[in-house]
Parts: sequence; C-alpha cells; structure tokens
Amino acid sequence: QLQLVESGGGLVQAGGSLRLTCRASGGTFDDYNMAWFRQGPGQEREFVAAVGQAGSIRQYADAVRGRFSTSRYNFGNTVWLDMSNLKTEDTAVYYCAAESGVLLTQDKARYEYWGQGTQVTVSS
Repeated sequence: QLQLVESGGGLVQAGGSLRLTCRASGGTFDDYNMAWFRQGPGQEREFVAAVGQAGSIRQYADAVRGRFSTSRYNFGNTVWLDMSNLKTEDTAVYYCAAESGVLLTQDKARYEYWGQGTQVTVSS
C-alpha cells in the first residue's frame, strides 16, 4: 500500500513561484506513474501534470503548460511540482496521486493512491 504525503503549499502573490513535494512510502516507487491534480472551491478535481515511471515522459494540462514543471527522483521516492508565474486561478488544493498502469494517463479514476492534499492560495 503506497502512502503519499504532499508538502510545500502556502500563500503566494500572483506572479510568484512555489515548489510542491510529494514523498511516497510503503511501495516500490518506480512501479508507479505519478500525477498532480487540483481542486478549487466548488470545482471538480482536475488534472495538472503527470510524469512516467522513469521520469522521461511528462504531460501537462493546457492551463499550466509552460508555467508548471513536474519531475521525480526515484531513489528518494519523491516527485515535485514546480509552479511559476502563478495566477489567482491556480488557487486550489493540490493532490499527488499514483497509478501502476503501463501508459501515462490524465484520468483521475485510474489513480489508485492519493495524498491528503496541500493548499495553494494565490493572491492578487
């Protein structure tokens, strides 16, 4: 059973940057594709970014492409989400998730394990 713990959220002004960290335990980390999702107030949980098991394949939502970057360090069981040029519409709870399929996916229903989330608030 994989456990995921996010950290690094907080309050930042528009245009600023944050790095979110997700640490995994309890499983073989490099067996899993890793992704970030977010859920704003009154909104559905939506895909943000994903990185494949080896770290070489990455996908991004259109809303964050060019501003956000995800990476992973398998020896440290860690995945990061680097966010820059933040906008007020990026305000949300950000979740780390893991799934063990062959192909990288943006479908949240495919993700088996989830962290508890970390709040990111972007002020104007």
